[in-house]
Amino acid sequence: MGKWIEVAAEADFTEPVRVVEYDGIDIAVFRLEDGFYAIDDECSHDEASLAEGEIVEQCQVECPLHGARFDIKTGKNLSFPAVVPVQAYPTKVENGFVYVEVDD
Repeated sequence: MGKWIEVAAEADFTEPVRVVEYDGIDIAVFRLEDGFYAIDDECSHDEASLAEGEIVEQCQVECPLHGARFDIKTGKNLSFPAVVPVQAYPTKVENGFVYVEVDD
């Protein structure tokens, strides 16, 4: 069973992405038009922050280093040079706060 960690108040989520660290892992939390989604912040191809990438086609993030694209909702790798997906995490909004579920 996972553990829910608080990211931020929903009202304080003024940027489209924010990074939260848990147990040495950076998790990028994205606010899209239809809700909040979380994936590992590190590109699976090379050490680059996906939170620093550009959100394209409304639910994809493009790695700022080599241009690999990932589905923000699932973590699936969508283009080369990434051939491995990144971890996706469940999210929820409760009492005005955004949470991410991580392994305990």
